[in-house]
Amino acid sequence: QLQLAEFGGGLVQPGGSLTLSCEVSGNMPYYAITWFRQAPGKEREGVSCLSISDGNTYYADSVKDRVTISRDSAKNTVYLRMNSLKPEDTAVYYCAVGPGFLATHWWAPHLYDYWGRGTQVTVSS
Repeated sequence: QLQLAEFGGGLVQPGGSLTLSCEVSGNMPYYAITWFRQAPGKEREGVSCLSISDGNTYYADSVKDRVTISRDSAKNTVYLRMNSLKPEDTAVYYCAVGPGFLATHWWAPHLYDYWGRGTQVTVSS
């Protein structure tokens, strides 16, 4: 079993920055960790993924060049640094892990079994 908890959401002005963190606890191995987001009335969207085994990172086109995913293995924590935030980035952000990892479909929510409760990010002036 794994437990995930997200932190760091809040209200930020357009153009601002925010760093989200995801703390992972438990004794089950995992191979990748992914950030998703879900805006009201929209489907859950894959934002960024970090492959634990090789360090490869993946980003959605909508956030590429504005977002960086990183990990502190000693703290079992994954971070999502978001810059140049836009109102359309407003959503609840979740981190998730699954029983395996499929790089070609890192963005697919149904491949993930363990989810945090999410943290709200609101981009507004």
